[in-house]
Order: sequence, then C-alpha cells, then structure tokens
Amino acid sequence: MSRTTRRPALRTSAVLAAATLTLGLAACSSDSTDTETGAENASASDEPVTIGVVGASSEEWRIFEQKAADEGLEVDIVDFTEYSQPNPALSQEQLDLNQFQHILYLAQYNVEAGEDLVPIAATAVYPLGLYSAEFTSVDEIPEGGEIAVPNDPTNLSRALLVLQDAGLIALRDGGTAFSTEADVLPDESRVTVTPVDAQQTALALDSVSASIINNDFLEDAGIDAADALYQDDASSDAARPYINVWAARADNADDPRFAALIELYKDPEVQDALVAGSGGTAVIADQSAEELQGYLAEVQADSQG
Repeated sequence: MSRTTRRPALRTSAVLAAATLTLGLAACSSDSTDTETGAENASASDEPVTIGVVGASSEEWRIFEQKAADEGLEVDIVDFTEYSQPNPALSQEQLDLNQFQHILYLAQYNVEAGEDLVPIAATAVYPLGLYSAEFTSVDEIPEGGEIAVPNDPTNLSRALLVLQDAGLIALRDGGTAFSTEADVLPDESRVTVTPVDAQQTALALDSVSASIINNDFLEDAGIDAADALYQDDASSDAARPYINVWAARADNADDPRFAALIELYKDPEVQDALVAGSGGTAVIADQSAEELQGYLAEVQADSQG
C-alpha cells in the first residue's frame, strides 16, 4: 500500500462523515486542466467533494485543503482506520474520490468485488527497502541468511521482487506481482525468506540478517530511509503496479472538480509536504489517467490468470 499517513485533527464535519461511513460499511483527468477553469466549472455544484484517505494528519492534507478553500472548492477529507474501507465507500457513492492505494491494490479490489473504480491521477511511488541491523551492504549478507518480509499479499510479492533484483533470491518464472514464498527457488537463492506481519518486520531486525520494511514503519522504529541496503526503482516498469493513485467511479471520473483538485495537489507546497511526510522516500509520479488505466487493465488481467 501506499503508506500509513500521518496527519493534525480534521474538522468536525470530516470526522462525523468518517464515523457515518464506517458504520455503513460491511467490511472494511485531464492533467492539463487549468486550476482556475476547473474551479469555475466546479462552482455549478454546491456539494463538497468527499475524499477518503487512511490517516488524515499529514501536513500535505492541511495545505491541500487550504488551497482548495482559497480556490472556492469545498472538500471533506474523510479519515478511515483500515485500508479495506475506502474502496467500498467509493463504490457505494459515499465518497467522490479516494487517495490511499496503489494500482495493484485497486486491481485486486476491482476483481474481487466486481467493481470498476478507475485511477484518474498519479501521486507517488514509495520505494520498498531492505534494511539490516548487522550488515551495511547486500554483499555482506551471508549464504543461508534469513530475510523477514511482510506477509500481506501485496507487499509480499513486491518484497520478493526486491530481493530478486538485489540478487538474493530467484523466483519461479522470473516472478510477478502475485508471487509468494512458494515461488522462491531454494537451489538458486542465497537466502531464505520468512513472511511476518508487516508491523513486525522492523522488530525482527535483531533476529534476522535483514528485513524488507514498508516505509509506514520506519519512523516509529527509528530507522532512516537512507540506510536501506537496497530498494526497488520507482521509475522502472516493474514499479508500475505500485504507483499510488487518485481513484474515482468510472461513471463520474470526468467531474471537472476532480481535475481542479488534482491540479491543486500538484502544487509544489503540497508535493514537498508529501515527500517530507514519507521521510523523504516518496518519488513523485505524474502518469496520465489513460496510462494509469492501461496499467490497471494489465494488472487486472494478470490477476485473473
């Protein structure tokens, strides 16, 4: 997933909206549009644009909300506690947009739920890194070393691809965004992998050779992202499934208010806050809606075999 964001208190309307939405859940663009033009078009609607996020205390959202207000665009940032919640809320028209997930997560939701949510803009890629309390380079990790990796399907497959790219393991058929530990080829791998809860990967550092740790957990563990022994390349084709996106329902993805808000989110002040909030790990992405939707279609097709 993108990350667990860190954000100040939301205004009361957003908090109440989040509570209402949570109770109602069963479980869990144009890039060239001018901001001012979008704001004028948006004035036809008096309703605020509701945006679902997971964690709403990061500075980027405070800045974004203020910039939207300055342009006459009213937004409600709706805070959720679990990744499983914002997509159903968007599908059920309880949200207008959400912004918390990457393409792979969105693809898995669409396939499993039979929905057609679409990405309409990119935000960033958050590289996934390999860290060690004992070694300072990949080359130092010994033959037979143990690597802890996140056990949730999305991060597990990505972690395995990172380890393969680092030369530590080999995966059956070269690996995919859906690989599991069962696809690790022992005779061709230098290390073994141990899947653990993602929150435990940092805690495991004292008992394993290295861990793949999601950037969500680096700050709390006192780990500097710059200390990664290896991380995936955010600009590579392999990183496409991990581009974080704004998502909308297919039937109203062209709402002019959305394009205006996305342009505001691209403001340098918001983008700087996004990168700072990630501990400097975020790599800003700017693919078009058409490109993102093409990537989504590819991942959805792959997920169905």
